[in-house]
Amino acid sequence: VQLQASGGGLVQPGGSLRLSCSTSGFHFDWYAITWFRKAPGKERERVSCIRNVDGTIYHEDSAKGRFTLSRDRDEHTVYLQMNSLKPEDTGVYYCAASTYGCARSWGQQDYRGKGTQVTVSS
Repeated sequence: VQLQASGGGLVQPGGSLRLSCSTSGFHFDWYAITWFRKAPGKERERVSCIRNVDGTIYHEDSAKGRFTLSRDRDEHTVYLQMNSLKPEDTGVYYCAASTYGCARSWGQQDYRGKGTQVTVSS
């Protein structure tokens, strides 16, 4: 099983980034894919999630109106488009998979990938 987050980088406030979560080794359509963020000095928190079984999408309040999720079911990849980025969006972004739906906790995920660094700074 593999989940690999990519697409991070350094961006100015107001800029955009698209993160990718490439997966393999499990039945993609049976799982929810959740993006988490670990900001410096803070707990890891859920950002956005998509339930592949029905396409339902959830965003935390901090992401609503700025972030969008999409997926390529053939490529087993989920994309997190982040617009209007703010310095408080800085952190390491991880993707994870869960059969429990869009579980809020990192510990509830069945599979967890390594992260990609996002830095929003002028």
